[in-house]
Amino acid sequence: MTRFYLTLVTVCALGLFSVVSVSKADAADAERPNVLIIMADDCTYNDLPVYGGQNAKTPHIDRLASEGLVFNRAFLAEAMCQPCRAELYSGLYPMTNGCAWNHSASHADIDSMPDYLGSAGYRVGIAGKVHVQPKQAFPFEMVQGFDKSCVRSPTNEHDLGAVGEFIGRDSQPFCLVVALVEPHVPWVMGDASQYPPGKLKLPPNIADTDTTRDAFSRYLAEITYMDSQVGELLMALDESGKDRETLVLFTSEQGSQFPGNKWTNYNTGVHTALIARWPGIVPAGKRTEALVQYADVLPTLTDLAGIRFIRNPFDGSSFSGVLLGKQPQHRNYVFGVHNNIPEGPSYPIRSITDGRYHLVKNLSPENLYIEKHLMGIRGDGKLNNRYWQSWVFDSFQNEKALRLIQRYQRRPAVELYDLQADPYEMTNLAERSEMSDKRAELSEELDRWLNAQADPGVDQDTARAHKAAKQGNHLYRPKR
Repeated sequence: MTRFYLTLVTVCALGLFSVVSVSKADAADAERPNVLIIMADDCTYNDLPVYGGQNAKTPHIDRLASEGLVFNRAFLAEAMCQPCRAELYSGLYPMTNGCAWNHSASHADIDSMPDYLGSAGYRVGIAGKVHVQPKQAFPFEMVQGFDKSCVRSPTNEHDLGAVGEFIGRDSQPFCLVVALVEPHVPWVMGDASQYPPGKLKLPPNIADTDTTRDAFSRYLAEITYMDSQVGELLMALDESGKDRETLVLFTSEQGSQFPGNKWTNYNTGVHTALIARWPGIVPAGKRTEALVQYADVLPTLTDLAGIRFIRNPFDGSSFSGVLLGKQPQHRNYVFGVHNNIPEGPSYPIRSITDGRYHLVKNLSPENLYIEKHLMGIRGDGKLNNRYWQSWVFDSFQNEKALRLIQRYQRRPAVELYDLQADPYEMTNLAERSEMSDKRAELSEELDRWLNAQADPGVDQDTARAHKAAKQGNHLYRPKR
């Protein structure tokens, strides 16, 4: 018996209640989709052409967008690999699932995608990068063929044989996550000659130096390489004959390693790409302004799978109404956290957005923000790229580079941005009188959420708390 069923039996025996599983009638429903989730790794959402990127070539993602529904406002709670994946696979926020830090672990007793969908008769597998712990909380079937290491140089070449076998194995519905490892550093895959450094249009939150341009060229080459894998996966699905009965979700994960994206709560860190295709069911060639978060994905999949709950066991909620074209909106707010340990010295951040305005609270603004991967003092520079040093060197005579360094390392207690007018968040509106009402509204909603999450704030961002979580002895856990 799965942990999901054991929990159900125990709760019912006690006369209490938690969740109720799928009915067998629902489980046999032919309209339930298969699910293919394709995840990029460290890809800033608006570096993709579908979100306004001016450099990268992504014909396969562009095709997927033309055949599906593009979410303009999709977010994750924490812009680090392990926390955002734990959120996606559990439907729970970082505090609730236990993974609020990178390189740590979730609570061993939570249920996740394999438990819930497995209870409804799905085969649930993962290929490529896993990066969630412990295994008993995320009991995916392991599917071979894609590199599990995001830092290998070069990436192991992929083989779709096992993926094709998993998809076509039998008539049982499947859910397969293919977690690609591009464009995570090192940026060594793809053809960087397609992107001559001198011709690139750099985003305004990145300082313009020769070293940065070279790195950005290699990063774009990895995006195109990642896109080619998306194309191969879509072709494998087409060849299986199951494309019309499969919901495909593509997401870009968090932002890239360039300063101000990954490891931050800025828009280019926590804003993610999300594209959904289900032929004949999900509107094709459309975009939606509905506000969604990674914690909403698993509730959506269980909803589509016919699983019904007496009480929602997730922090998120289903946006199936948006997918099916029945509802234009979903959430009012999405939330974000950052615990900088073990990526650098303590610098806790909390944030909230209503889709347009984004409020960021830096809980220790007296500290410098330092992220160790930018230092570039260890190894050959492939993982710890040396563009940051070029920013520092140029700052003596380059005022823009100096401003970007100051923006990254010296942050005020409160930041407020208009994402519609300023998606790269270059102008802080927090102290403007005309924004006082919006600032108060978002601050109140953020505080309400933090209280509900039993978030201890600064105390969460400590080496002691991280070590405890890594060992499975979490110091903090909100009651549900």
